[in-house]
Amino acid sequence: MGAVHENGGFLTAKLQIVENGYLLIKGSYLYKEPKPSFLTHSYFELISTYSTSEYVNDSTFSEFYILKKDIIFNSPSAAASMVLNRAANGPNEWKLANGTRLVEFEKKFDFTEIINKFLEQAKTTNLKTKNYPKSYDELKIKVSFGAGNQAKIPWIALLKEPNRVTEGIYPVYLYFKSIDKLILAYGLSETTNPTAEWKIDEPITITNYFYKNNLGKPDRYGSSYVYKVYDINELPDETILNDELDMLLSFYKNQENPIKINPEIDNLIEQEDFELSKFIEDTKASGLLFTNTLLTRFVSSLITKPFVLLSGLSGSGKTKLAQTFTKWVCENDKQYCVVPVGADWTNREPLLGYENALNSAEYILPENGALQLIINANNNISKPHFLILDEMNLSHVERYFADFLSVMESKENFKLHSEQGTIKSTVPAELRWPKNLFVIGTVNIDETTYMFSPKVLDRANVIEFRVQEDEIENFLSAPKDIDFKNLIGNGSSMAMDFIKMANNETNSTISQELNGTLVKFFTQLKKTGAEFGYRTAMEIHRLFHQLELVNSELTTNQRIDIAIMQKLLPKLHGSRRKLCPVLENLGGLCVQEIDVKKEFFENSADLNFDNENIVYPLSLEKITRMYKGAIDNGFASYAEA
Repeated sequence: MGAVHENGGFLTAKLQIVENGYLLIKGSYLYKEPKPSFLTHSYFELISTYSTSEYVNDSTFSEFYILKKDIIFNSPSAAASMVLNRAANGPNEWKLANGTRLVEFEKKFDFTEIINKFLEQAKTTNLKTKNYPKSYDELKIKVSFGAGNQAKIPWIALLKEPNRVTEGIYPVYLYFKSIDKLILAYGLSETTNPTAEWKIDEPITITNYFYKNNLGKPDRYGSSYVYKVYDINELPDETILNDELDMLLSFYKNQENPIKINPEIDNLIEQEDFELSKFIEDTKASGLLFTNTLLTRFVSSLITKPFVLLSGLSGSGKTKLAQTFTKWVCENDKQYCVVPVGADWTNREPLLGYENALNSAEYILPENGALQLIINANNNISKPHFLILDEMNLSHVERYFADFLSVMESKENFKLHSEQGTIKSTVPAELRWPKNLFVIGTVNIDETTYMFSPKVLDRANVIEFRVQEDEIENFLSAPKDIDFKNLIGNGSSMAMDFIKMANNETNSTISQELNGTLVKFFTQLKKTGAEFGYRTAMEIHRLFHQLELVNSELTTNQRIDIAIMQKLLPKLHGSRRKLCPVLENLGGLCVQEIDVKKEFFENSADLNFDNENIVYPLSLEKITRMYKGAIDNGFASYAEA
């Protein structure tokens, strides 16, 4: 559609609105030279990735390129910047052939269609919102059905700058499902008390409305004010719904709005729902060979508990995976820190620093940046922060990581020093483990490393890395270095949703199939002293739920298989005499109508775990390796060299 106006003329460029973004059409003309002020703009790096021979050709006009293939953008401003090679307000600069601006075109739709779609979706378990419009009448649209779990009160908010749903005032539709009421309200943010006020006469809070109508107490949003109340079974016609919304929006836009936004919130990249498929796509574009299943397990593990261990062969990509995700989801390198663990680490000082014994007014921060990262995470809670501990078991984990293990469970604070007022640095006396801090540890198993204790394994999800024959063959056919340029910051627009997913409540829905399997495995693991407790059981339930949240295509058995592999098997170790009978029984739980000992444990041929009678292939493959290791070496453990 349209063309972008530039210097009184028209530069031929076409844009099409599609379901998942804005498509810049092949044949569009693009300015070659960027404006000087654009060189420091956040879009410049993105635009530069497309200014290559793969996407553009020289045109007959010396100052212009011509686009060779369609490119999809998340925003019209990014597409306009691609054309103009400068900062551009896309909604105002893109126009229809008749001169109508995009901002005017996009706001002209029937909002009742959105309301009806919203009410229908609220009856389902679908939490995705990417198919909703981004704006209406020059206001941003935000929709939520819950983060991780279904919300009791889904909502649609309409916001003008600088308001946010986390800080500000805004019109909002609140669907109180328990009473079948849709309330159009003068909304007030709950995360932060807004400094702005609604200038309304005789306001009635939602709490008061509930009280006067004998409806009990609202679960949330009780301090917002009622504008209109609708029975969802008897909604008024479209004209009334649209008119009442437009009246409230007109009132909202004309209000004095002396709101002062926290700079951290104000500078946020526009956020969207987390999509694993986007991470998978960007990972492949960077030349990384991780499987979709591995990426699903990794992301699901991070949002299950903020401590993940990556175990396996040296050089198999453990650290690369940690770096890949952190670079992808973070806006800048201040949000992550790679710390090589030293063999001489015997206490917490390498990670948390120490008070100078010769000068109590000074606190020594570790040079590796670990403590500063935790401080940054506490000061910037809307962005994820990652501490990557490389070769974590070069030293005894229980010694240098004890404070982390304790705080993780107790929810207490890190105690750094006792006299906050006398410390000259910016280090506080105490620090909490914020909800946006994640720890990833890589683990190599050889004669130079130490084994993890059950205390550590209990508190982590353990993901094993193994390079398969077809994977190494594909790599050797075209070996190349990893190029992170294709993914740096690409997922930063999903960072807040990632944090929300990590902090949602465990789904209360009980899976009888999962519970039945856990009881059977508990019985067998108990025979070797590797049974699990209540904490592990709870975390398995949470992992089971988070796996579905991240990748809804996984079957129930696939999710159970991953949970067994990451939470039950890691504590298994022992002698051949102790372990083999238990492994035989565990293997039997992974199949149907198969003699595991004959077909797998005693079979020296190449084994195929892709069989419809194998219920839990990941776990069976691991159990088989452990069994054969116990037979060959007289001893076996989950961690293999």
